[in-house]
Amino acid sequence: MLYYQKGERLITPWEVSEDIDYKETMEKFGIKPFKDILNKLETPHRLMRRGVIFGHRDFENIVECIRGGKRFAVVSGMMPSGRMHFGHKMVVDQLIYYQNYNAEIYIPIADLEAYWARGIDFERIKKLAVEEYITNYIALGLTLKNTRIYLQSQNSVVKDLALKLAKRVNLSEMKAIYGFSGETNIGHIFAPIIQVADILHPQLEERMPVLVPVGIDQDPHIRLTRDIAGRCKEYNFIHPSSTYHRFMTGLTGGKMSSSKEETAIFLSDKPSEELRKKVMSCKTGGRETLEDHRKYGGVPEKCVVYELYLYHLVDDDRELREIYERCRSGDLTCGRCKKLCYEKLTEFLKDLNERREVAREQAWEILR
Repeated sequence: MLYYQKGERLITPWEVSEDIDYKETMEKFGIKPFKDILNKLETPHRLMRRGVIFGHRDFENIVECIRGGKRFAVVSGMMPSGRMHFGHKMVVDQLIYYQNYNAEIYIPIADLEAYWARGIDFERIKKLAVEEYITNYIALGLTLKNTRIYLQSQNSVVKDLALKLAKRVNLSEMKAIYGFSGETNIGHIFAPIIQVADILHPQLEERMPVLVPVGIDQDPHIRLTRDIAGRCKEYNFIHPSSTYHRFMTGLTGGKMSSSKEETAIFLSDKPSEELRKKVMSCKTGGRETLEDHRKYGGVPEKCVVYELYLYHLVDDDRELREIYERCRSGDLTCGRCKKLCYEKLTEFLKDLNERREVAREQAWEILR
């Protein structure tokens, strides 16, 4: 389990404290800074360039594949529990980036974990996965070539491997990693072993590097997978690589969440007065008064609107830098900045919603 020493703040795959100390967590669990490997990529993704992807384990293996045109796999699971928001979009952006380097993409739908850990029934999770997540993945630009999307409950290869791998870990270790208590049901305890099998099973077909792009809350799964991979000498697994990206801040502060409508902009949102109000009420890094803002400048590092530009809405680094500098100088006021953000969101969501209509039919075909 990931605990901060200061105040016992918690990060697990199912619960995350809002005030995350990324640097401390990296040092505690041996995650390397991504900036140290950035210059080895000829064309890094914008999330890499901008420090949103901040850490890695063994990404050198993936760099070698990218630079040498070698095969590798990327595994990115989903556990749909609500509407897909801009925080989720980060993962899709990364999958598309790696797909451009001919990576094999594996997308397990964690219906077993959803059932065991969150009590969501199988039909609901399937419907959410198709109509909300897979539809958006396709609409955002993920191609289905070299992409394998599957339900955990329907993948016999993954389930069989999980049963074999379960012998390589004991209950004490699972409690130490995840903090399971005596009240935890056995299915929930077994769910991480299914995820280990999700990550390792591509190597059953072909021994090749596997990358898992995740938020820091998923690192317990990565560490468990790497430990088990090392114990399974008969499979000769390559230890999976991983990258770690920052969480998006919610519109009102804290963490963006599917369960809290006011904290997120959803990919299925449409341009509307309600959306405009969301944007105009965003937490910003502006000063208390317009006079102070013009005098002292804003603090874009603390601004949710600037974060939307940084992560998603501004591709051009020069344009982003201009917004940053105008905010810092006090020239760009929060009201004008929010209006610009709403305009960019409107353009993006209008285009995405049109593509969603076409993508929805494709999405249902995948899991029929």
